[in-house]
Amino acid sequence: MPKVREIPFLTGYTVKPSSVSGVGIVTFTDGTNNITPNQLQCEAYGYTYNIVTGTCSIFTYNTNLDSNTANENNRIYGAGNLTQIGTNYTLMMGENNTVKGSSRNSIITGSNNVIDNGVNNANVSGTLGESTANNSIVLGGNNGTDTLGERQSVQLLYGIQTTDGVNTVSFLNNTTDSLFSIPDNTIMYFHADVVAVRVGGTASTGSGAVGDYASFVERGVIINKSGVLSIQRERDAIKSSGYTSNWQPTAIVSGTSFAMRVRGDADTIVEWCSNITFTQIKTGVAL
Repeated sequence: MPKVREIPFLTGYTVKPSSVSGVGIVTFTDGTNNITPNQLQCEAYGYTYNIVTGTCSIFTYNTNLDSNTANENNRIYGAGNLTQIGTNYTLMMGENNTVKGSSRNSIITGSNNVIDNGVNNANVSGTLGESTANNSIVLGGNNGTDTLGERQSVQLLYGIQTTDGVNTVSFLNNTTDSLFSIPDNTIMYFHADVVAVRVGGTASTGSGAVGDYASFVERGVIINKSGVLSIQRERDAIKSSGYTSNWQPTAIVSGTSFAMRVRGDADTIVEWCSNITFTQIKTGVAL
């Protein structure tokens, strides 16, 4: 991604353009981190903002040649649908949907939905739904005048294996260091169905056995107020069997992401899986 010529910060703005992709998408910076600009920031610097895709562009890219190449393994039904470079084995049915590229094995049905760059195995339906995580299921419940992701439901999985009684962060899709990012000025109610089962370990009689299990519901609200996250949560223990008194999940904030922390027991190998549904409102205003 080439850098743009050095541009000073505009008065009153803490971000500025830093680079442009091969398809004309402009990335901003705050001086340290790369930033995806909002509409106000994008247009202040003279660029064009696409409300549907949430992108800032320096020019309109002609996709005819590259989309023909990208679509070799895709199936597209409907008008205005776009698969950017690197999209493969994707099914699109509807109108004005976008896969931003470097994405595989996804399904979009409906209108004006978006799968972000590099997101694989996503399933998006409805209107103006936005998938930002691998293996996610998204339902966009918007009308044509709403903004991308304004009202939607997101379902995804967290997992980890624990071997001790220490609090440990589990990860999105059981992939180390992968977490679900909460967008700026967005509030989400989360409901996590959590199950854990012992599959090994050296803890002996009196300390449980392979096949011990526990289940929980962890739920609450997480909110991102202009980049600062907070969380309120509660937990219900549902059903368990065996020696599981130390086991528990806890939803936490990690930077600007949602994390599920879990705790097993000493010398005990426990597999954890959290099926989490988020009910989202992306406000579009500074909270």
